[in-house]
Amino acid sequence: MDDLYDGWTGLAHVDAQLATLLVPLAEGRPGHYRRYDWHAGALAETVTVAPDDLTTGLLVVEGVGSGSATHTDLATVLVWVEAPRGVRLRRGIERDGGHLREQWLAWQDAEDAHHARHRTRERADVLVDGTRPAG
Repeated sequence: MDDLYDGWTGLAHVDAQLATLLVPLAEGRPGHYRRYDWHAGALAETVTVAPDDLTTGLLVVEGVGSGSATHTDLATVLVWVEAPRGVRLRRGIERDGGHLREQWLAWQDAEDAHHARHRTRERADVLVDGTRPAG
């Protein structure tokens, strides 16, 4: 999903990006999206995904916004990974740097609003504890 957001405020627009990718693929046609270049701070090239690119016939879409209610009919399984806000903030800052703390806080507010609007957790088929160590 990171390639589909158009920056730190991109969660609000991600449904349109998902539509151009998922709807055509579900119909057996190539889908596409505009990749966001986080370093340049702008949309970059158009990425095309053809049905033949999916060797298993499955596409895993992972990240905030991927469970949008707008595309419920195109999802086979919706997985909700849950971790406290503080844990998520710490992980984001560890990955991206402390200078992005304010952006992460605003992103978390956008996440909360998105998940409340789309009832993502309530619609999930599988709930995963995101606080457990990997492995």
